[in-house]
Amino acid sequence: MTEHITSLKNPKVQQWKSLKDRKGRRETGCFLVEGRKMVEEALQSSFPVETVLVDEARAEEFALPADVPLVLMPSHVLSAVCDTKTPQGIAAVVRMAQTPATGGRLVALDGVQDPGNVGTIVRTADAAGFDGVLLSVQCADVFSPKVLRATMGSIFRMGIRVTDDLPGELRSLAEKGFSVISSQLDGTPFYRREPVGDRFALIIGSEGNGVSDEVKAVATHRVKLPMRGGAESLNAAVAAGIMMYELTKDLD
Repeated sequence: MTEHITSLKNPKVQQWKSLKDRKGRRETGCFLVEGRKMVEEALQSSFPVETVLVDEARAEEFALPADVPLVLMPSHVLSAVCDTKTPQGIAAVVRMAQTPATGGRLVALDGVQDPGNVGTIVRTADAAGFDGVLLSVQCADVFSPKVLRATMGSIFRMGIRVTDDLPGELRSLAEKGFSVISSQLDGTPFYRREPVGDRFALIIGSEGNGVSDEVKAVATHRVKLPMRGGAESLNAAVAAGIMMYELTKDLD
């Protein structure tokens, strides 16, 4: 089904514009992805794609499944809906879906608030062979435009779970035999850590405060990366990347 919308005042346009904000996403249960790659990733995923929005002047550039609802609109209307200045002529409204963060290799984000860090960690977890990401509710919204762009499509391939009880989730994993690894400045050296086994959850704390005391209390391993120069710490996403690849190096 194809629809043509030309007015910025159209109620649907107003609703799609609201997806830029967390409140709008919560109220509708949807989020917006922008650009050809992200739309293709969404269409290939298990996430329900509600509508594809296309610049009417560029409609012939995109080969879309016949059963996907399509809305054609002028470029200025599409630009008003999108968060980026150059949305590449295409965007999609996608229904939120929390896919279980299952499997033996998980990363848990404890209050990581920078959208770029959250998105980069999701993308790196995907690349490193992790199975899922647990996020506390204090983290940046995983469905926000900035986080989505930083994931480069990995959001659609990873198990994602947002929880208001991260300590409880991690405690449950520990009871199931998972190693729970807390990354903290007063931990033991990461490269001399005790064995963590095949099932583990790596915790990355907030940029300003690190891992919370409640989460630290659940950890079975507390580690820190060596700081051989003058820097006291690393960017959260960089530290996460180093440790994720080291923990999965035996997969090769």
